[in-house]
Amino acid sequence: MKRMAGALKGALTGGALATALLAAGAPASGLVGEAAAQTPPGVLIVGQIAEPKSLDPQAVTAVNDFRILMNLYDGLVRYKDGTLQVEPALAESWTISDDGKTYTFQLREGVAFHDGTPFDAEAVVFAFERMLNEDHPYYDTGPFPLSFFFSAVESVTAQDAQTVVFQLKEPYAPFLSNLAYPTGLIPSPTAIKEQGEDFGRNPVGTGAFKFEEWDSNTKVVASANADYWGGAPDLKAVVFRPITDANTRVAEMLSGGIDVMVEVPPDNVATFAEDAGFTVHEQAGPHLWFLILNAKEGPFADKRVRQAANYAIDKQALVENVLQGTAEVAAGPTPPAFSWAYNEALEPYPHDPEKARALLKEAGAEGAELTFYVTQGGSGMLDPVPMGAAIQADLAEVGLEVAIETYEWNTFLGKVNPGLEGKADMAEMAWMTNDPDTLPYLALRSDAMPDQGGFNSGYYSNPEVDQLLEQARRATDQAERARLYKQMQEIVREDAPWVFVANWKQNAVTSERVEGFTLQPSFFLLLHEVGKS
Repeated sequence: MKRMAGALKGALTGGALATALLAAGAPASGLVGEAAAQTPPGVLIVGQIAEPKSLDPQAVTAVNDFRILMNLYDGLVRYKDGTLQVEPALAESWTISDDGKTYTFQLREGVAFHDGTPFDAEAVVFAFERMLNEDHPYYDTGPFPLSFFFSAVESVTAQDAQTVVFQLKEPYAPFLSNLAYPTGLIPSPTAIKEQGEDFGRNPVGTGAFKFEEWDSNTKVVASANADYWGGAPDLKAVVFRPITDANTRVAEMLSGGIDVMVEVPPDNVATFAEDAGFTVHEQAGPHLWFLILNAKEGPFADKRVRQAANYAIDKQALVENVLQGTAEVAAGPTPPAFSWAYNEALEPYPHDPEKARALLKEAGAEGAELTFYVTQGGSGMLDPVPMGAAIQADLAEVGLEVAIETYEWNTFLGKVNPGLEGKADMAEMAWMTNDPDTLPYLALRSDAMPDQGGFNSGYYSNPEVDQLLEQARRATDQAERARLYKQMQEIVREDAPWVFVANWKQNAVTSERVEGFTLQPSFFLLLHEVGKS
């Protein structure tokens, strides 16, 4: 699990390494200037919101993990800085056949994995075959929960060492965008063969930083890849520290124990913004914070009760009072950041307790008892405990009795992702996505139920929505895709499988020693060009 003696010691002196890891593994104390003296230049300490689940890019779903992975690996393509537009990465170029079903990629020459083995077309084939082919000898190193992203792939072949061909079953509009997502990152076949199921604890990619150590619940350490094809990073090393408690993250940032803090609690944004020693970063992106409702059993199996919950919850008050204006009220399942596909005609459910009570009475659900899963923190979860308490109070106002069960993020995912049947009536959830296809396709289709490998944890099913989603992902004309997505949004808003709560503007804070840091609309954390004095 540990390779401490390698690249990181090459990047730092032994004393600086020990100091950096000591600073990364224990809470800091004292003033910013005092703590800063303990942390050597070029070593960036990042305060994460949770422990990563795995560092195998095909095995995880959370942005918390993606923020590490995007620095350890590359994909064939990536998102252009500041956009969701695709540009070359490990593939220098590509062509698409006239029928939209054949993608041919010309690979970058001279790239090696961190273990010294060459990156080539066979490595690409291995990565996708491992994920998509149940007969592959390393398929059991999964599961691969986002393999849905590539369900349209019929075959992947190496035409020669620098050319790889993807043959699709049918035209699939989000294909390139999905390749830029972490599920499309390319791991070392040699490392997977050596590590097997342990590869997620011993990751090997081609990225700007090399994995060094994962000390559970304490830190993940990565060192600069001096031979990176995109140029050596400015940083010598990055230490990702999981700090699940928001107040503790804030205290660490103020004391100098960390250099970067992601997902700043709304109550603390002003504190950092008013201090010249820090910079607050904000970036809009395709984010949705919502409540999954159990549409299969219990009160929420009735659409009227689901609509009642949408009317009962004062989302504007949540945005203004709990989130301190760092988000906007959501109107439906598609974030407005996807401007070309967003249905601007949709209005958010208004706060109307009387309407909610009337619907509950009509459905015979007055006084219903509900179990509500809430997480302590996680990717894009927007102050989840205070949000949960405020939602509980709003539902109580219309006569619903809500019992909250609170869990740590990875435990929470382990309860929610397999489905709410027999366990809960509702659960918090947040998604940051790369394409308007992603969230509804993975979490609203009838064929995306948990027992089928999807994330439709509330068991919502509408054949018309299914048809629209299938048509949209096959449409190569963006205007036609937009029309289909807008129609889908209207139906889903009416069916109310979720409570549509908020679209967040992501934020982060950096110390004055950090240079070149920017947030991305993808919600990834890209540190290749970041420096620290």
